[in-house]
Amino acid sequence: MSRSPKDSSAPWKIVPQGDRGALLIFGDEINIKIGQQCTRAAAALRAANIKGISDIVPTFNSVALHYQPMLLGASTGFRQLAGEIDNVLANAFDQDAPPAPSRQIDIPVCYGGAYGPDLASVAEHCRLSQDEVIELHSHNPAYVFMLGFAPGAPYIGMHDEKLAIGRRSTPRTDVPAGSVAIANLQTMIYPNTSPGGWHIIGATPLVLFDPFQEPPTLLSPDDTVRFVPISADQFVALRGQRT
Repeated sequence: MSRSPKDSSAPWKIVPQGDRGALLIFGDEINIKIGQQCTRAAAALRAANIKGISDIVPTFNSVALHYQPMLLGASTGFRQLAGEIDNVLANAFDQDAPPAPSRQIDIPVCYGGAYGPDLASVAEHCRLSQDEVIELHSHNPAYVFMLGFAPGAPYIGMHDEKLAIGRRSTPRTDVPAGSVAIANLQTMIYPNTSPGGWHIIGATPLVLFDPFQEPPTLLSPDDTVRFVPISADQFVALRGQRT
């Protein structure tokens, strides 16, 4: 059974997920406003350090909470935990001060050629030139909604409607690390070599995930990304850098 907050105007509801999980739902769309609500809620809950909650994972339009029932106490059930969550979020969303501005990260991208084998087909599908695809993809900053699919893999959007294209009909079994790919008005950057079904339009020389660094991921939810076109020579010179 879902639990709505005491304030009916609050933008979230809490839904239990089994006996040790809960989902904060902020909507059913993918847009930056809802994404920012999710990251704001996740940050507030991390700062509150509610006893028993072991992991907090923001997504496009919800926040997953994992908790350990044995740490809540015998008399503490889901309703009491949900009440604590409501109180934290009510304070976070009632603050007059706007959320802190997100980090802006420049991501150099070598578009087309061997680095972007799908650039030509994307341009043809969208009825644009390859230069127009690059311009639309790199012109405006984009928002990091979440990390998923693989460690450090960001879902970035939303792009201009002119770049509307679905996933590839046949996924690749081997997408190189650093590939910059688009689908559904979003960008995915593959942090490691892996299968993938998005259209590869370029590649970045930066390392997105390194388990020996702190933090291990280059990007985080709520970051703003600016894609910066670079040449093949610049790609080689920057290869393997973190920033």
